Amino acid sequence: MAAKLKKGDTVIVLAGRDKGKEGEIVRVMPSEGRAIVSGVNTVIRHTRRTAQSQGGRIPKEAPIDLSNLALKDPKTGEPTRVGFKVVDGNKVRYAKKSGETIDA
Repeated sequence: MAAKLKKGDTVIVLAGRDKGKEGEIVRVMPSEGRAIVSGVNTVIRHTRRTAQSQGGRIPKEAPIDLSNLALKDPKTGEPTRVGFKVVDGNKVRYAKKSGETIDA
């Protein structure tokens, strides 16, 4: 199945602790159905000091389920679903809300 959300897409969180926040996808894990979004779902990792790092409380982004994310519409800025259509013989993604092509 084709990927509806890809690395570099700006998405809006639909559910959970960070509902309403938006960020850019840093990494997608299709086998797990999850993605890491910058600035969303941050957790604190407590690390011990080593010779290379100082240690302490380090915030990092945790994966969030793809079902809780929606693409930000390039035209209106609202959350939208993603569809596929063929333009000039190429399969492209488009925002269902506005009909705008995402990657031409």
